[in-house]
Amino acid sequence: ERGREVKEFIEDILGDEGLSRSVVVASPADDSPLMRLRAAMLTTRIAEYYRDQGKRVLLLMDSLTRYAQAQREIALAVGEPPATKGYPPSVFAKLPQLVERTGNGRPGGGSITAFYTVLTEGDDQQDPIADAARAILDGHIVLSRRLAEEGHYPAIDVEASISRVMPQVTETEHFARAQRFKQVYSRYQQARDLISVGAYVKGSDPETDFAIAHIANMRQFLQQGLNESAPLKDSIEQLLAVVPERRSPDRIKSAAVNTQPGGSGARG
Repeated sequence: ERGREVKEFIEDILGDEGLSRSVVVASPADDSPLMRLRAAMLTTRIAEYYRDQGKRVLLLMDSLTRYAQAQREIALAVGEPPATKGYPPSVFAKLPQLVERTGNGRPGGGSITAFYTVLTEGDDQQDPIADAARAILDGHIVLSRRLAEEGHYPAIDVEASISRVMPQVTETEHFARAQRFKQVYSRYQQARDLISVGAYVKGSDPETDFAIAHIANMRQFLQQGLNESAPLKDSIEQLLAVVPERRSPDRIKSAAVNTQPGGSGARG
């Protein structure tokens, strides 16, 4: 995006240790559209080179939206008619051509794990570039402006975020508990407005009561300091501790009966 951020990324984020095993390709926003396109292609080609040597490569690209905008400028300049929100058809043809070059190499060889940032106008998830990116990527991490304004960092919206490869790369218990986490978190968000104005009556819905009881720990689990390290094993253990397993319908119904004033679990 900005030339100032390049030096900051190299010196403050990568540092000497990170830079020793990194290749940085920079084409700021004031470069010509052709340079921005070529920078993205060169970056991907460098990653492919190391993957072909059997290495596991991490590719970070900021951003896929600027790549699409550069192609839009070139396409409009040569007379291609605009289509979806001013983007010519060639933009949506070039996106998969770039993204599909990453991933696993030959069997037993290296791989490229790629992260592409995608910008949306006004947090519009139906933005054409964001919509096209969701269709060709293996998942998406959605950042929320609302969470950032609340001081919740990283500002990841877990409801809107998804990984299509998670079932293949996680243990069964880990995957099931992550799904349970999202269900409980989503239930609280659905009732958030009622809870905020005091209109929700405790005992009206056992699942909502369950979400209210655990939301504080869930929010704490979702936050992480800028310099805080979170190993995968420790994160999984914390996840298992934050949200208990799903209770069966009979247990939920029994709990609901026992919470009624003067009630008894023996009553029909």
